[in-house]
This record gives sequence, structure tokens and C-alpha cells, in this order.
Amino acid sequence: MDIGENEWISDIRKQTKRMTDLTADLIYLSRMDEGSARLEMLDFPLSDIVGETAQSFRSRAQLENKSFETDIEPMISFCGDEKSIRELVGILLDNAVKYSDINGKIRVSLKKKSHTILLTVWNTADGIDPETLPHFFDRFYRADSSRNSEDGRYGIGLSVAKAVAAAHKGKISASTLDGKSICISVVFPDR
Repeated sequence: MDIGENEWISDIRKQTKRMTDLTADLIYLSRMDEGSARLEMLDFPLSDIVGETAQSFRSRAQLENKSFETDIEPMISFCGDEKSIRELVGILLDNAVKYSDINGKIRVSLKKKSHTILLTVWNTADGIDPETLPHFFDRFYRADSSRNSEDGRYGIGLSVAKAVAAAHKGKISASTLDGKSICISVVFPDR
């Protein structure tokens, strides 16, 4: 502290933040698994939440020369924990921006269909192996293990998204039609 800012201290701060974030995610997942997470189930404007969250990722995508489209049906409300739903949407959009290919495309959609609400996040990507899709929501799973040290991520985000969806009686899945794009779909019951 007496010597001021330097490369070592900066690196230690980054590593400490990474470990703090990982620990927080693991605690959150454990609480979700045990059913002891405190979720405040209230009605809130889901369309607005998805739109606001998408807007916060739009500029990042544009900085990386990626197209970003939204198709959000207005006036959809949902009874759930707003904070955890925001986190779920943020995780899906963060992954879409991060893992879309160079000059990629990202599309976010929210629709109400009969007795369900469907949230989809689609993006182009380099070589999606359909056999890996069932593992995307496993803890610590990384489709491209070479990125582990590159971006400091641990493969927990989609596990958190799955836990949030399950806590809201929803289902989350991943699909690819062509091996060059991926679509993550979350289906919530419309109560």
C-alpha cells in the first residue's frame, strides 16, 4: 500500500474480484438448490426488464461490430423475483455478446404464447457441436476450454440461469439448427 499502484497489486485486485464473484455465484447456486434463496415473488413488467437489460448490452455489441436486434412484445408482466430475472437475462445476453463470432448477430425476443412466456436469445457463433448442448447448463462446463484462462470465467453463468428458471417453474434449453448459431430459450408459465 505504501508503494502505490503497480502491476502486481492490480493483478491481485483482479484475481480477488474474480474469486469473490465466483464465491458469490456458488453460494447463490447452493441456496437455489436448497430452496433457501430468498426470492420475492411480485408482479413486475417483464417486457421493460428485458428491454432495459438488452439496451445495456447493445452498445457493447456495437463496439465489437456485432448487430443487435430486439423483438420484445410490450406489456408482458410476470410474477417472480425481479432481481434474479434481471440476472438471468443479463447472463444470456453477456454470453451472446461474448461468444458470438466476429461481426456476429445477436437477437433477443420476448413473446407471450397461450399460457407461457418465451424468452429467446439467439446469436451466431463459431462451430457449435450439437452434442455439447445438453452440457451447457452444467456447472463449470465450458464448450471451449481454451478460453478458461483467457476471460477469467468459470462456466457458472448458465447454471445460475438454469437455477433461476427452475425457481420460477420455467425451463431453459439450448439449440442449434446449423452449427453456426445458438438459441437459448426460456419458457415460463404465465400465471
